[in-house]
Amino acid sequence: MSPLMRLYLAFSRVSDPLWRAAHRRRLRQGKEVAERLPEKYGAYAGPPPEGRVLWFHALSVGEALAVVPLIEHALEAMPEAHAVLTTSTATSIPAIARAGLPDRARHVLAPIDTARAVGKFLDHWHPDVAVFDEIDFWPRLMTETKRRAIPLVLVNSRLTQKNFDSRKRLGAMMGDVLRLFDAALVQDAETAAFFERLGGDPAKVQVLGVLKAAARPLNADPEAVADLRKAVGDRPVWLAAATHASEGRLMLEAHRAVLKDLPDALMIVAPRILDGMEAYEAEAKAIFDRVARRGRGEAPGSDTQVYIADSIGEMGLWYRIAPVSFIGHSLDPQGLGLRGKNPYEAAALGSAILHGPMVSGQAQSYRLLSEAGATREISDAATLAEAVVALQDAGTRDRLTEAARRVIEERRGVLDRTWEVIRAHVV
Repeated sequence: MSPLMRLYLAFSRVSDPLWRAAHRRRLRQGKEVAERLPEKYGAYAGPPPEGRVLWFHALSVGEALAVVPLIEHALEAMPEAHAVLTTSTATSIPAIARAGLPDRARHVLAPIDTARAVGKFLDHWHPDVAVFDEIDFWPRLMTETKRRAIPLVLVNSRLTQKNFDSRKRLGAMMGDVLRLFDAALVQDAETAAFFERLGGDPAKVQVLGVLKAAARPLNADPEAVADLRKAVGDRPVWLAAATHASEGRLMLEAHRAVLKDLPDALMIVAPRILDGMEAYEAEAKAIFDRVARRGRGEAPGSDTQVYIADSIGEMGLWYRIAPVSFIGHSLDPQGLGLRGKNPYEAAALGSAILHGPMVSGQAQSYRLLSEAGATREISDAATLAEAVVALQDAGTRDRLTEAARRVIEERRGVLDRTWEVIRAHVV
């Protein structure tokens, strides 16, 4: 074990007060849910389930939703087992509640990375296997899990050059963590090579592909879908999904151009982060006459031009309403290092996919879709507007959505193979 790892583990025995101070500050900022915060310290409502427990961990909303089909698959294969899904962020709470977990599965917040909280978590749940989606880096949690002889399986992992460079700075400590895993299932050969260079055991690495491609369609309240479809009618609609704040102005510029060709068009904008919505609303109203905002309980009217969908966990609703979706975090006009967002959520619900060139964080997903003719890449507001207008033609749009459907079907084998590896490690 490296000196840095020993130092970290020693610090994790005395760092509880620092975590509590940080959480008090986050509570004041509205970044934590008070009634759920005890879970981060190993306190849970109700007794643990009896029998085998399969533990799945994901960082936040996107990762967790990708893991839900795997949990469903696991519980179907093991009807006597239960599952616990842990996530690290408060934003995952409403999103997972809306998505819905299967029977015999429960969502709790992951313990903070201290000896006390981790010990209480493992003492309570007694998991028979630990499945980590991608690499959410918690050395105390992973080390203590391994010490208790609980198998660790890493799934759906991908490292870019930037990720690799960042983790390489941890030196031997990164290798200490990677060697804790009994199996590492990665998305591509590049990631497998990075794992070995970071100190992982190449004999434990398998290249399986992207688990997110097998994710089930996002849920949506049928009544809300029906109400919005009635409100929107047969107007042209497009969605700016998971956009970054730096892309906000480009979306407005694109829609202004769309309205020149389609005067009754509606843009729904669903940002990735909901900070700054008042300022964005003001910016939109400076350009458009009719702007509505879901965060205030407003519905789009028959003449609404821009609808700001500032809500959490409703992407399944927006993808059902919009036949064309631009997937954000992919234009990066300010050079912030944006790397794209998951395109499969839109594809699974039949929304035609547009995206910018900055998709290195989802490179394999976009490569597969692009090679199949299932997406269109745009470069700026003007080309985005042109593509939105062109894809209002049903025939043109159907060619993209059908190609995307084929890609998803071809990738569903990743789910089966992932479960086979996990099942082999269940104690």
